[in-house]
Amino acid sequence: MVELYEPLAEEKGVTIVCHADPGLSLEGDRHLMFQALANLVDNAVKYTPEGGSVAVTVAATATGTEVAVGDSGPGIPEGARDRVLDRFVRLDSTRSTPGNGLGLSLVKAVARLHGAELRLTDNAPGLKVHLQFHKAG
Repeated sequence: MVELYEPLAEEKGVTIVCHADPGLSLEGDRHLMFQALANLVDNAVKYTPEGGSVAVTVAATATGTEVAVGDSGPGIPEGARDRVLDRFVRLDSTRSTPGNGLGLSLVKAVARLHGAELRLTDNAPGLKVHLQFHKAG
């Protein structure tokens, strides 16, 4: 996914990197998971200003595997984080940026379908979106 978005990030003057623990895998619908991750990386690149950075991490945790996308953009105020996961919701500060407010709601639906937890946290600056996939059994 990072390789797919590298040209767009480079054109925008944004650094994009990926850190992945070796040997990890996830079970699920490949196409839906691809779309969810594409939405997260696209948002991160879109909202990160020139000179900023985007980091995608895939790491083993005590309960499974976490996929996280963090950026150094303006972030989302803590009080609005639950609301932006609903369909067609766009914050006033993003109205001039192309989009229809469906990206994060799709990520939420894919997470739910795969039994994953979705969290949005402060990346100081920016936003970090966490998808925690739990071990089977």
